[in-house]
Order: sequence, then structure tokens, then C-alpha cells
Amino acid sequence: MHRVDPMNLQLFLAVVREGSIKRAAEAEHIAQSALSRRIADFEHALGVTLLTRSPMGVQLTEAGERAYALGRQIYEDLEMFTREVQSLRGEVAGTVRLFANPSSIVGFLPERLQAFRAKYPEVQIALQERSTLEIIRACLDDRADVGVGVAVGEVPRGVESWHFANDPLIVVLPHKHPLSKVRKVRFADVVQHPLVAIQVGGALDTFLKEKAESMQASVNQTVSVMSYEAACRMVEVGLGISIMAASAVSAYAGTKTFVRRPLDEPWKDRELRVYALRKSPRRRAVDALLSALVP
Repeated sequence: MHRVDPMNLQLFLAVVREGSIKRAAEAEHIAQSALSRRIADFEHALGVTLLTRSPMGVQLTEAGERAYALGRQIYEDLEMFTREVQSLRGEVAGTVRLFANPSSIVGFLPERLQAFRAKYPEVQIALQERSTLEIIRACLDDRADVGVGVAVGEVPRGVESWHFANDPLIVVLPHKHPLSKVRKVRFADVVQHPLVAIQVGGALDTFLKEKAESMQASVNQTVSVMSYEAACRMVEVGLGISIMAASAVSAYAGTKTFVRRPLDEPWKDRELRVYALRKSPRRRAVDALLSALVP
């Protein structure tokens, strides 16, 4: 009987969760080739094929479906075992799983986490970038200890939330753009120009499209990118203008080729919140991070 490596189980669960080996490798911070080898070793140890691979991603075999259900329960039990035992050491230590949205990672968390680590050097932060809805779901499923994301209309009953920061939306324009001469920019004027979109289908992109539809306008997205940094570069060379979180602009758009203008709309004020599963007691490390993030 072959011994099953717990790390291989973790990577298998990540591949199923992400739907592809490439995305799982990025999420788990491992080379794609190394992850593929570990999945092959995992299948060899079990003596069955768990995944079918294709250019579109991966699909579970019948054995894979059962392995995923059992493996997820085993991994969650192991995680709980580790956290419970670590909490008995009488010190703030262990690993805290932190899921956060892109703007909080860019604009707020680096300094907060650096100060936290200086105070609690025995705590490791396992940070993953996710959308707000994914963050809340991860907290509800106990896959994340703490989450930071945009405020949503209704939070599931099993999740607590606290104010984290105000992060208003602003307009970023090339220096010589016609709207750069305006002190405050209306959204109706923004949609008259080519836009650089960030994370198409994400929370901000969906929100802006809904606002455009409500005023019977359309958004002319000339370029779509996945990060604030890439969006700033597109704006910098004149491919369009963009609406971004102020925190992200402060981090990336720091050259004289940019002009920042407030978005003159009542819905521009965006709140970031901290999320966590409603549970008591929490591990000391989780409570310490919550205390560091919640003002």
C-alpha cells in the first residue's frame, strides 16, 4: 500500500477548486510542472485516475469525485487539528489564512501586515487574492480565517463583518486627456470615452456596467486587463481612461503622465470590510489579525 502525501492531497483539492492545473499552481505558489508531477504521484499512490485533462481544464473521474469529497473532509479535519493544537501553546502562533481583494492587497494590506508580523513573528500569513464574493464564500466554508473585500448588500448569517477602510472610486486619465481639465468627472462623461477595464466580470466591472445600463448608456471597453498595474500602464500610453479604487491608484499611478480626478457620483464612496466566520472561540492568531485590521 502506497503512502499518501498530505501535500499532494492539498494540491489535488486546489486543482479541483480552481478547475485547472495552471490556476491551482498560481494559487498554491508552485511551478505548474511540479504540481502536475505531484498529481501524477497522488494518482499512482491511490492506483486510480482522478482527473481527465484537456485544454479547457480538468474534470473529475468517478473515482475523482469520491476522492474529492473524502479528501476535502480529511483536509479540513487536519487543518482543524493543527489549529486547535497550536492554540493550546499559550502564544500567538500558527498560520492564518487571509483572502483579500486586489485593491486591499495593493492599497492597504502591505503596511498593516508588515506591522502585524513585526509584532507577531510566529504567525504566518497565507494570503490569497480573490474577488469579494469568493472571499465571503471561503469564510463561510471555513477555507479562510479572515477576508478583506468590498462591502456587499447582504452578508450570510454565518459571517461577521467589520469596517476596514474607505476606498472611493476615482477617474484616472492621461495628462492631456480632455476630461483632465475638469475638476470632478461625471460618469456620464466617462462613458463617452474609451475605457480600460479591470478584471472583466469582476465586482467593479459588473458594478460599472450596471450603472451605465441604468442611464441607458454602454461602456466602450477598448482594453481589458487583470491588474491595476496593467490598467495604469494602458492609461499611461493613452489607450483609454479608467475608474479605479483610490488606494490602487496611489500605489501604481504615481507619475506625471497621470491625472487623477474625483468621480462626481453619489455611489463613488466604496467601503472595504473585514470578514470572518462567526465562531467562538477563535484561535489567538486569528483574533490578533482581526484586532490589527479592524480600526
